[in-house]
Amino acid sequence: QVQLVESGGGLVQAGGSLRLSCAASGRTFGSYTMGWFRQAPGKAREFVAAISWNGDSTNYADSVKGQFTVSRYNAKNTLYLQMNKVKPEDTAVYYCAATDTAQVMDVMMYDYWGRGTQVTVSS
Repeated sequence: QVQLVESGGGLVQAGGSLRLSCAASGRTFGSYTMGWFRQAPGKAREFVAAISWNGDSTNYADSVKGQFTVSRYNAKNTLYLQMNKVKPEDTAVYYCAATDTAQVMDVMMYDYWGRGTQVTVSS
């Protein structure tokens, strides 16, 4: 089992940067594909980015390609999301999640979730 805790959210101006972290507990973190999702008020939770267990493969939603970067440091059981040139439409609660499937963009395929961290981008 994996327990996940996000941090690093906050208020940032449009065009600024933010780095989210996701700390995992449990010795199996390194065996999971990890994903970032976000949910804006009144909207469904959507895929943002994912990274394979060893960091060799990444996937991004079209809306964040070239803007966000996902990475992980297995020795510290930590997942990251570097958010650059943020826009007001990036405002949402951001969640990290763990899956052992290859369907990394499907929210239903993730078994473990954090509670989320709020990111608010002001214009």
